[in-house]
Amino acid sequence: MDDEALLTIGAFAARARLSAKALRLYDRLGLLAPAQVDEVSGYRYYRAGQVERARLVAMLRQLDMPLARIAEVVDAADGAEAAERLAAYWAGVETRIAAQRTLTEYLRARLSGRNSEMYGTFEVETVEVPAQVVITEKRHALADELPAWIGASLGRLEEAARACGGVAGAPFVLYHSEVTTESDGPVESCVPVADEAAARAWAAGRGHGREVAVLVEPARRLAFTRISKAQVAHPQILAAFEAVEAWMKREGLEYDGPCREIYFADWDAAGPADPVCDVAFPVR
Repeated sequence: MDDEALLTIGAFAARARLSAKALRLYDRLGLLAPAQVDEVSGYRYYRAGQVERARLVAMLRQLDMPLARIAEVVDAADGAEAAERLAAYWAGVETRIAAQRTLTEYLRARLSGRNSEMYGTFEVETVEVPAQVVITEKRHALADELPAWIGASLGRLEEAARACGGVAGAPFVLYHSEVTTESDGPVESCVPVADEAAARAWAAGRGHGREVAVLVEPARRLAFTRISKAQVAHPQILAAFEAVEAWMKREGLEYDGPCREIYFADWDAAGPADPVCDVAFPVR
């Protein structure tokens, strides 16, 4: 049959092995419009050449692909580009499923009462940290946005530190409230600097519109545990935070400020098993 031949919605549905209801839905979603709609009767007509697109849309929807991503695949310039876009989407799905699988295992351990077994894998210590001047960038972020934002914000702050006497300590991230897929903090990235006056001049003259500030962090006692690069991933890192909190409770220590992640190593150079971060709580 000629690809330009017009088919009624029933005939087209039969060729595409889809229901007329599905075709109407794809039209409403902007994924597959009829080639022609009769102005008087409202009957929909499709070109025979649209069959492949209809089948492709149907299969992509079976992958729970968002509508915008489906449009990107079916509207790709060629098959190779469409395949790359599908591969990128599925890589994201597998990453999400892996994280959910890990979270399920973590929750099973909690629900079955094996918390102490999990916490026992973390060694908790305390350290005295002197007062320090820090330049900061704060924002509200959900869990899936957090890794990219932390890396980008710390990079911006470390660059800015050059004009503030240089980086004077390990960068860290403060959590002012819980960050999950539904709770967005806020979170504050911090870089210690050597020159407070220069830091305040930098903050006053900022022109990029981000929420930046200069803080003087008081001297603190931190309870912390050291974790590897692999353990920084969510939800593995939750166990580290809870292990420190459980230790604080046993030791009779109270919270004295927001919890934090202190990044003391070169993230890009570190391997999965290399220690890169201290999960810490200020205590008194």
